[in-house]
Amino acid sequence: MSLRLFAAIAIPDFVAERLMPLMKGVGGAKWRPRENLHLTLRFFGDVVEPVADEIDVELAGIADVSAPFEVHLKGAGAFGGADPHALWVGAAENAALTKLAADCERAARRVGLKPEPHKFKPHVTLAYLSNAPLDGVHAFESRLGLFEAPPFRVASIGLYASWVRKSAPSLYRLEAEYPLRG
Repeated sequence: MSLRLFAAIAIPDFVAERLMPLMKGVGGAKWRPRENLHLTLRFFGDVVEPVADEIDVELAGIADVSAPFEVHLKGAGAFGGADPHALWVGAAENAALTKLAADCERAARRVGLKPEPHKFKPHVTLAYLSNAPLDGVHAFESRLGLFEAPPFRVASIGLYASWVRKSAPSLYRLEAEYPLRG
């Protein structure tokens, strides 16, 4: 059996309450439900259970040497250029967050996974797009270009399993949580 896994930071309710009202005004957007809001550190993909167990050990080790820190969501954008496929809110530059993502990338490589092909861009996905008009996407980016949410403390990371559903948003389940103890 395999699991579709990713490591992420949960978005606290007081920040999610600031994000939810932003999810409007773009045709072709499939807005994410509250329970799906997170900041991905590393998507591992479909892995067999022995590899999932190795990932669990690696993430526990990372958390043991990582100190809690703050994240500040700021700005917005779209992935996909002229053919946008996702809308997001970004995170301000943060050395601790960048290091945590890099540690997760190294852990993925140690368990035998292929390197992540994209440079880490910390963000919270708000919507996936299907045939979205570019003017709506540009309006979203302009409207939220100066967006800022209050900073929040990251005291743990999570290992999540996900199931893609055709007629509904993906279903996520927290498999393990790792308190930052460094």
